[in-house]
Amino acid sequence: MTQAQTQPQPPAGEIILSYDDYLKLPEDGNRYEILEGVLYVTPAPVPRHQRVLRDLSHILHGFVSANNLGEVFYAPVDVVFSRTSVAQPDLIFISREKLHLITEKNIAGPPDLVVEILSPSTSERDRLVKAQVYAKHGVDYYWLLDPETKTLEEYRREEKTFTLLSAVQGDSTFSPKLFPGLEIDLGQVWAN
Repeated sequence: MTQAQTQPQPPAGEIILSYDDYLKLPEDGNRYEILEGVLYVTPAPVPRHQRVLRDLSHILHGFVSANNLGEVFYAPVDVVFSRTSVAQPDLIFISREKLHLITEKNIAGPPDLVVEILSPSTSERDRLVKAQVYAKHGVDYYWLLDPETKTLEEYRREEKTFTLLSAVQGDSTFSPKLFPGLEIDLGQVWAN
């Protein structure tokens, strides 16, 4: 993610989907996302994924609320980056300065932070396709959590790509650049 990469493109002759098409998709328990016009379908996350999401969101929400920094949301919530890119990141943070992005139906623009929790079925998409879309559309920070290797990677956007700031593994303490003063005991995130 530290080098320029080509943007995801639909195969030649394939239909480019939009947010209007997204709104017509069934509510069947799958997660649907349209990234640069391409539809991606993912089954519901497994319990381990949801535990990591729950524990990290509690920690982050507590810090953000206590310091009146903005709002934290977790999936499913639609983040509309453009007419042809709508995603459901696992966790997002929106600063007070960007609270105007929150609408009744979705988040209309780039959050300050997007967090994705990797799974075998989504790892490549999260690392490549989503990273490219998020950077292109102005997400400043991107965290990838891998429950299998117990690793958290912190990226910051520079131009239209992400640069790795830190990688923390195991039960170490993570001090995110976006939240000075916050120390996350990863042992609490991986515990369940």
